[in-house]
Amino acid sequence: MRNSGFLPVNTADMGERGWSELDFLIISGDAYVDHPSFGAAIIARVLENLNYRVGIIAQPEWQNLEAFRIMGKPRLACLIAGGNLDSMVNHYTAARKKRSRDAYSPGGQTGLRPDRATIVYSNRVREALPGVPVIIGGIEASLRRFAHYDYWSNRVRRSLLLDSQAELLVYGMGEKPIAEIAGRLAAGENIQQIQGVAGTVVPWRKEPPEGAIVLPDYQQVQNDKLSYAEAFWVQYQQQDPVRGKILYQKHDREGVLQYPPASPLSRAEMDRIYALPYMGTYHPRYQEMGGVPAIEEVEFSIVSSRGCYGGCSFCALVFHQGRIVQSRSQASIIREAERLSRHPHFKGYIHDVGGPTANFRHPSCQQQLSRGTCPQRQCLFPHPCEKLDSDQSEYIDLLRRLRELPGIKKVFVRSGVRYDTILVDRKSDLLLELCQHHISGQLKVAPEHVSAAVLKYMGKPGKQVYENFVRRFQKINQKIEKKQYLIPYLMSSHPGSSLREAIELAEYVRDMRVNPEQVQDFIPTPGTLSTCMYYTELDPRTMEKVYVPKSLHEKAMQRALIQYRNPQNYELVKEALILAHREDLIGFGPRCLIKPWKIKSKSQDEQNSEQRASGRDRKKGKQCGRGQTKRKKTLPGMNKGHKHPTL
Repeated sequence: MRNSGFLPVNTADMGERGWSELDFLIISGDAYVDHPSFGAAIIARVLENLNYRVGIIAQPEWQNLEAFRIMGKPRLACLIAGGNLDSMVNHYTAARKKRSRDAYSPGGQTGLRPDRATIVYSNRVREALPGVPVIIGGIEASLRRFAHYDYWSNRVRRSLLLDSQAELLVYGMGEKPIAEIAGRLAAGENIQQIQGVAGTVVPWRKEPPEGAIVLPDYQQVQNDKLSYAEAFWVQYQQQDPVRGKILYQKHDREGVLQYPPASPLSRAEMDRIYALPYMGTYHPRYQEMGGVPAIEEVEFSIVSSRGCYGGCSFCALVFHQGRIVQSRSQASIIREAERLSRHPHFKGYIHDVGGPTANFRHPSCQQQLSRGTCPQRQCLFPHPCEKLDSDQSEYIDLLRRLRELPGIKKVFVRSGVRYDTILVDRKSDLLLELCQHHISGQLKVAPEHVSAAVLKYMGKPGKQVYENFVRRFQKINQKIEKKQYLIPYLMSSHPGSSLREAIELAEYVRDMRVNPEQVQDFIPTPGTLSTCMYYTELDPRTMEKVYVPKSLHEKAMQRALIQYRNPQNYELVKEALILAHREDLIGFGPRCLIKPWKIKSKSQDEQNSEQRASGRDRKKGKQCGRGQTKRKKTLPGMNKGHKHPTL
């Protein structure tokens, strides 16, 4: 089968293009999906557009060296990424249990990539393709580029650059750094000489250059949590392309040197990247395996922006895409929508138009592009900055233009919106536009919690802001005569949340009269402020002590409290309420969360026995009166025909 639209995955594909050798070999922990929502696809197409010969090995059988040799040695370098997710996040839940599904693998199959995929692939390449320069990238490399706390081994690990023994690490989205690196390699420069590229980290065996900030070294952050928090906070503050400085961290006899982040992409640059000839789907070889599940949500979605100035503590975007929002032009997005409308499987519905935050289409203020982001303050927390440009009229105009296109029945916004930004926008009414045209009965928002004690560590707005948004949402839907609902995303076990705060959230869930299915148990992923709090039990911004729920049992109780209506959670909820001395929430009153005892579900034998007894009663009933069964009395407060309420 000829797959010339896709990049080569074997020597037969190379032969069809007349290639005897690759310039770059990309190895990815994900299945090969040629869509711009997949980082490996973007980097591959960027290099192809620069006239380099690129091949892809997706999810190689890492125990077999021949799997890495199927396209021979590349001329310039091997590029390695663990996938769209950190491989440990991909494999394990917050309870450190194996996940049963991998959306980035064919058929959702698990086990097709190793734990710590970037390290394993790099070491395999060293054996299989000796002498080939190795460059690592992707989110796994981005978030683990310094000494970092690893939740799954519960220890501080070294920089991924050193553990993988790669020559170079590219962090962030990577298009600009990889283009510069490729040009210098093609010009004959040795990989060891490639230094000074923005958005990269290099091994460093000399004294750090003048002006570099020296972080506490690996031994210090491994042995002293205060040093870890100090090192993290410096890294966090310097994650800026305008004012960021070179950072150096020593690891035993060597160290790692990070150059400042790459500059944000302009709209013209974003447009060019998303106009490259992606196939828009997974490689045909996965068809018989059931395809790749991750494509389902993005195949008919449009990426409109990158970056986020929301600054949520538990989000890794600051260390990857950054706080400066970048976006595509309306013309570029409309051209993509027109292409989607001609797709043979397109049914008229664009699933999403957004990014990390759908309603962020421009930097939070004009100063960011010239001075960088503010090092000591957030754009939205604890209150929106007075300089915040919250005007969302351009996004509204984009949505209107999209839904007017021929063949487009509906344009959904599913990637989530920042409701606090919507509330401060006085120039437009995005919420009205969404309610009228762009949601299908439900709008997803992320208050995450309601306790002020937890929200301050999350970097999220207070409960009152969310309640104001709820009232506005309800008022708009009453006005337009639609029955639509908010779906709140909630998080359990975040630093700062004790059982008291978890119960406060459970009571709020009770009062909202919702039964939340979307509950995220906090996972300490590398590269987030919240993970630093989890490990050190310090807030790195203030160095104040933070309560952290660490035992898996307490985490299970906190999650169960949010979903207290689930009968399976009864024992955990009861235990939590007793431990917190909140027995007042156990009982029959309207404010109680659970009853004093668990209602046992009947076994199949008990159900069968009752059915047999019921059959005997019916037979006996025929002897009563005129052959009719006795009618049960209606209980007080019940209308005829109503079922008895469940106790």
